[in-house]
Amino acid sequence: MWNYRTPGIPDEYFERTDDVPITKEEIRVIQISKARLGPGITVYDIGCGSGSISIEAALQIESTGKVFAIDFDSKATELTKKNLAKFNISNVTVILGNAKEKIIDLPQADVIFIGGTGGDTRDIVKLCEDKLKPGGRIVLGIILIETLFSVLDIITKLKFTSIDITQITVSKSRKTSTGTMMLARNPVTIISATKI
Repeated sequence: MWNYRTPGIPDEYFERTDDVPITKEEIRVIQISKARLGPGITVYDIGCGSGSISIEAALQIESTGKVFAIDFDSKATELTKKNLAKFNISNVTVILGNAKEKIIDLPQADVIFIGGTGGDTRDIVKLCEDKLKPGGRIVLGIILIETLFSVLDIITKLKFTSIDITQITVSKSRKTSTGTMMLARNPVTIISATKI
C-alpha cells in the first residue's frame, strides 16, 4: 500500500469516519521526525484515533519493533484495526481503555506519542515519564492553549531535556470555479523532549 521509506502517507489512503480524528499528513510527518525512530524500538501511541501515527511509526521501526496503540474510544480502536489491516501492518497491538491504567502493564518505551487524551494529558505525561527508557523521546500534538500550558508546566518539572516547541499551520489548496485557493487548517503545537 505504501512502498516508500519516507513518512507522509496521504490522508485519503486511510479509512476515516467523521467522529474519529486523524493526525493530518503534514503534522504526522513532523511528529514522526521529532520522535527519531529506528528499527527494533518500542513505541506507544496514546490517543491513537484512526491509527495514522501508529502505522507510520510501525513502518519506521520495522518488524523488529513494536507499537502499542491505545484509545478509550471503541470507534477509534476499531478504525485503527481496519487501517492496520489495510496497510498489512502486524507489529501494532491495539488496546481499548484508559491510557493511565493500560500503560502500567506495558514494557518500557523508547518513544511515546500523545495525541487526543480526553483532557488528562498532564497526568498521562507524568505516567509516561516513568515508562520511558533513559534517552527516550516524548512527542505531543496539541491543539488547545490550556493543554499546551499544562504540558509545558509538567514537562519542565520532570526529567526531560532538549524540549522543543514547534507550531505548525498548514494550508491546503482547493480548486474553485475561478482558480485555486489556499485554506488554512487549525494550528497544531508539537512538543518533543528527551528523558534524561
